[in-house]
Amino acid sequence: MPTYDYICESCQEKREILQKISEAPLTLCTACNKPALRRGVGGGIGLVFKGTGFYITDYARPSPPLEQKKEPTAKTPTA
Repeated sequence: MPTYDYICESCQEKREILQKISEAPLTLCTACNKPALRRGVGGGIGLVFKGTGFYITDYARPSPPLEQKKEPTAKTPTA
């Protein structure tokens, strides 16, 4: 469940409340009892990239270095 930041537009009271995403936002401020409470995004919401097609999942990690092909060296006969 995400944490939402609520702020009252009347008394400026700030609160963090744990709620389900499907729950309706709260509107009544418990400090001043006015319906001036507004919900914002809190710190409990994360962003997850699943699958392919995102930079962070496909290209963010550097690919392993390619092995250097060693050229065969020509040996000169010793006299």
